[in-house]
Amino acid sequence: MDIGMTRADYEKFAKYAPEKLGHDHYFLQTAYSDDSYGFSYMKLLDRFTYIEEKGNVNNARKGVFIDIFPFDRIPDEPSQRRSQFARFKLLDSRIILKAGYGLIENPLRRHKPDPGPDKVEDLTQLKREREDVMRLYDHDQFNFYKNLPSQYGYDHEILSGTEISNLTKVPFEYLQVNVPTAYDSILTRMYGDYMSLPPENQRTEKHISKLIMDNQVFY
Repeated sequence: MDIGMTRADYEKFAKYAPEKLGHDHYFLQTAYSDDSYGFSYMKLLDRFTYIEEKGNVNNARKGVFIDIFPFDRIPDEPSQRRSQFARFKLLDSRIILKAGYGLIENPLRRHKPDPGPDKVEDLTQLKREREDVMRLYDHDQFNFYKNLPSQYGYDHEILSGTEISNLTKVPFEYLQVNVPTAYDSILTRMYGDYMSLPPENQRTEKHISKLIMDNQVFY
């Protein structure tokens, strides 16, 4: 399950959650709470677990997690959207590279010294610049919101003001969670025919290659 929040709620959660989680076994991983973490969205990690992700080798803290994405306002004008997204992707790529993310494990990486204060400060500045770009239209009255870090095509994860605010409760295991009332059209926009199973040979775990939980290792 992924969680999405409007920017105002996202910032409120980022402000208050660390104190609430201070004596808990969860850790709120952000671009600022973990210097080695390069992404522009938060993860809520289980401190008592460890994972290795396929094609995502880095020095950031690891654990079973839930992604929490910010939905930022975006302009109506296509050229402004393109400009914002291009600036975001450029900064995002620089941060991921500078934070040492890679596709495969390299034994030499483990022998590299931790970055000094100056390099951490430079990386933090880039992260703040990226966030400024994401929040560029926070105070405008545009009616569309986007998950800018989305892995899908630009138009696939844009929600209108009505879609993002008109919610309904649905069951998820033992919880009742809020989802957009227009979830069917949103999911269709993102995934196509999301109700059909993929071919049997594609029904595999795409993300996790190793999990350690309760002192047991799972592959």
